[in-house]
Amino acid sequence: MGTDTKTTHARLYAMPVAEVYPHYVTKAEKKGRTKDEVDQIIRWLTGYTPKRLQTHLDKRTDFETFFAKAPKLNPNRELITGSICGIRVEEVEEDLMREIRYMDKLVDELSKGKAMEKILRTPKE
Repeated sequence: MGTDTKTTHARLYAMPVAEVYPHYVTKAEKKGRTKDEVDQIIRWLTGYTPKRLQTHLDKRTDFETFFAKAPKLNPNRELITGSICGIRVEEVEEDLMREIRYMDKLVDELSKGKAMEKILRTPKE
């Protein structure tokens, strides 16, 4: 990974989740989805309660801390595949960047009209 990529990643990791969150909500709402659905996705991914999620948004917690303090990263998140911003999420090597891309991908699927049951992955029997 080049220096520019490391610098970009460091800036993203230090960015408050609260700066990106309104964009997630706007993207979803433009396609007829809701803030509650965005919250449900984030809670599914991280294990945060509604109150704890809001606390992190209010405190402007950065992405690195947000994911480090996540109560229980959903083990089924590894079932998330596909591209976001031209990058295949399952091929992202850095753990934190992959977590961020998972969240981006889930919100993208929501805004594309995918059913919530499919977005919130469960293993096939």
